[in-house]
Amino acid sequence: MGRDFEMPLEATVEATPEEVWEAISTGPGIDSWFMGRTEVAEGVVRTAFGRFELPPSAVTTAEPLRRFAHSSDKAGDGRFVAYEFMIEGRERGSTLVRMVTSGFLPGDDWQDEFEAMSRGLEMYFATLVEYLGHFAGRAATPLTEFGPPVADWAVAWERLYAALGGAPEVGERARAGGVEGVVYHRNSQTLGLRSGDGMYRFLQGFGGAMIASHLLFEGGADQGPRWRAWLEELHAG
Repeated sequence: MGRDFEMPLEATVEATPEEVWEAISTGPGIDSWFMGRTEVAEGVVRTAFGRFELPPSAVTTAEPLRRFAHSSDKAGDGRFVAYEFMIEGRERGSTLVRMVTSGFLPGDDWQDEFEAMSRGLEMYFATLVEYLGHFAGRAATPLTEFGPPVADWAVAWERLYAALGGAPEVGERARAGGVEGVVYHRNSQTLGLRSGDGMYRFLQGFGGAMIASHLLFEGGADQGPRWRAWLEELHAG
């Protein structure tokens, strides 16, 4: 059993088509809003999320300032994921950007995986919009740290919200791990916080751990141990 899926997301951003194209079609650009570290070379998109390597994704369309698409090969069980980005310039330097993620998820648990994927994609797209609105043209250092195994996700999120001083709404200020900023995205499995020097994201990992997936524009190279310790303290036991 399994299921085909398609998930469209779109937004008008205060950025030029050139800035959007840089963000969706280059390694440093994708690093600054998506997951982990990405390289785009010789027609292939390769992404590493912490210690995990995503399947290579072959570029299928590259029309500068208009459309960029890439897709993984079909696995033996039919699994694949494809991404398509469409760009349309608007008045006063703004741009409509549309991201469509599609593919096939195999197995009887495809619904759980789709739920996790959907909530994650919502956060990644919100991060793209936030990046283009506040950090366009800058390259982030991605930071990915996994916390200890989570047995009860309701408790795990209660602990995170307690550390933030409550369950913040989008647009409200919050503080996590010594960083203060504005909550730019929140759903049932993710939370994103923007400060002046980065975007700090927390995800409910499908593998059973809370993940810090941060994007740091200043001093990002040496922050991994601090965030790992913070997650371990927050979710231990």
